[in-house]
Amino acid sequence: MTFSKYISRVLPLFTALLLTGCLGMPKSVTPIQEFDVNQYLGTWYEIARLDHSFERGLTQVTADYSLKEDGGVKVINRGYSTEEGEWQQAEGKAYFVNKPNEGYLKVSFFGPFYGSYVIFYLDPAGQYAFVSGPEHDYLWLLSRTPTVDNTVKQKFIKMSQDRGFDTNEVIFVDQNRAIE
Repeated sequence: MTFSKYISRVLPLFTALLLTGCLGMPKSVTPIQEFDVNQYLGTWYEIARLDHSFERGLTQVTADYSLKEDGGVKVINRGYSTEEGEWQQAEGKAYFVNKPNEGYLKVSFFGPFYGSYVIFYLDPAGQYAFVSGPEHDYLWLLSRTPTVDNTVKQKFIKMSQDRGFDTNEVIFVDQNRAIE
């Protein structure tokens, strides 16, 4: 392969990766303040999301957060692919963007490329969280339990709509634990 053909194939991919590694957030989203990362550590179940290619088709999705020695957060996302009949796992790292008591982190699953992780709501008991990415295309409802009350789902939909997310595209994740 010639160098020019190589560049013509690699440059669009590289550019796409740079563009998706954004640290912004939708203007309508504000990260929570007085955030305590120690209370956020542990396992969270993905209850709902806006679907995207890196999670498409996954059920039983969880995110596990633990502290790293360098002050960051180790992230392990895991989900079951019904199509492939196997578990998939991705390990990443997260760091605070501004200050450690603000729910605004940058997360990376691929080298030096980071994307925003913005916690815009965390219930007072720390049992569920509403999370945005850098754009309105990324949205999650996480819970400490595999299921939540319909009132939590309704609150998530309402707060997300108020912030400009297309909640018609939200999918609710099957957390059935029959497959291990």
